[in-house]
Amino acid sequence: MGIKLDMVGIVVKDMKASLDFYRVLGLVIPESLNGEQHVEVEQSGFRLAFDTQEIAKGVYGKWDEPTGHRVELAFSCESNEVLNDLYDQIVRSGYDGYREPWDAVWGQRYAIVQDPDGNLISLFA
Repeated sequence: MGIKLDMVGIVVKDMKASLDFYRVLGLVIPESLNGEQHVEVEQSGFRLAFDTQEIAKGVYGKWDEPTGHRVELAFSCESNEVLNDLYDQIVRSGYDGYREPWDAVWGQRYAIVQDPDGNLISLFA
């Protein structure tokens, strides 16, 4: 094919707040990166990157914060129980549970949470 997905980038308002959310989600991100303008986390063959709005302005020449659903990140959980527990942990940590776990018609256990920048994050098992 000649190309492959290598990185998914998220523009964030507050690096620490965003990284804290993704830590609760289960990503291993050193606390020492909280003050950085660009952070990358290796994820099984691709990178999940976080850039501050200031970096985005520098890369794109300007930054107009988008509204509405922009991107979906979907994380696979080992089991329905793991999904349910993770959803509860995220909500208990003060983050928005966009949609509580349910059994989707396509056969997966599914839930949706929202990160500090308004991105919808799907959890499935």
